[in-house]
Amino acid sequence: MRKPVARRISFYVILSLILVVVDSTLVKFLSLAGIVPDILVVWIVYIAIREGQIAGTTAGFFIGLVMNLMGMTESMLGLAALAKTVAGFTAGYFYNENKTYNTLGGYQFIVIVAVASFVHNVFYFIIFLQGSDLGWTRSVLAYGIPTTAYTAAIALLPMFAFARKYLS
Repeated sequence: MRKPVARRISFYVILSLILVVVDSTLVKFLSLAGIVPDILVVWIVYIAIREGQIAGTTAGFFIGLVMNLMGMTESMLGLAALAKTVAGFTAGYFYNENKTYNTLGGYQFIVIVAVASFVHNVFYFIIFLQGSDLGWTRSVLAYGIPTTAYTAAIALLPMFAFARKYLS
């Protein structure tokens, strides 16, 4: 049985704020050759798979906005909000109310995280690098794809936890 809507939203907001703080303080210690996983994209995908496209899009916007307002990004104001909104919107396409548990506990979750992360990175770099000498293609190849792979690898942890809890 699902929790009441207000309780679920409160849970998502509180956990989102905790993850933003974790992302800004602890995730940098997971850096491999300058590449850091985006745990917030994993969380946004989770919300989109559980609640649908509108919830994923909204969560992406507010999480990105909080990141921008906290100064967590080196980019222009609103860029993280836009990129995370697009990631949530993309992940929402994979929402299926009847297959939520199977999606979250299976390889599909990793694929959705990879797709959403890649779309997020492409949007981010296309806008962030406007007017610079560094091409967005080179940036996506050097940072976007490795970040996508690392984020998808990190998404294995919640996928296995979810599979163990709900599918066994």
